[in-house]
Amino acid sequence: MNSLECIRTRRSVRKFTEQKVPHELLEELVETARFAPSWKNTQIVRYIAVEDTALKARIAEEATIPWNAAIIGGAPVLMVLTYLEGRCGYERDGSFSTTKGDRWQNFDCGVAAQTLVLAAHEKGLGSVILGIFEEKKLAELLELPEGQTVACLIPLGYPAEEPAPPKRKEVSDLLSYK
Repeated sequence: MNSLECIRTRRSVRKFTEQKVPHELLEELVETARFAPSWKNTQIVRYIAVEDTALKARIAEEATIPWNAAIIGGAPVLMVLTYLEGRCGYERDGSFSTTKGDRWQNFDCGVAAQTLVLAAHEKGLGSVILGIFEEKKLAELLELPEGQTVACLIPLGYPAEEPAPPKRKEVSDLLSYK
């Protein structure tokens, strides 16, 4: 599959088979995602593959909304993307490089998340990026060290559905020239 086909055919998958995802494949995904660009090459994103059924159930029940809980519960793996705080968007003296402050860290995490889900799609896996969760509860459940924050959740596995492509805006609605 070429890159344009991968981008155009990836869908948000919310239902998965029970088939386990091999660790080698998860490592390949992170191997690819680590090449996502980042602010001054700070590489702040970290990946946690949650396979433990009991921990996934606790995350689903205690740290997400019911709609997301059902998706997480049905996925063989919950990839949790975290980031190291205070590195992205800063100068060496601790000041912000731009008026965006620390928001660059979210940009870097978004680029890494998209790279991961495209790599997953290319390998035959389905995924969806979730952003509604209780940050403090997740940090507690995952025993995150201080200075590391959850960016997003990505349920991941072999698709049990093939979602139809969503309607997309026309280029003329998205692009303007000055």
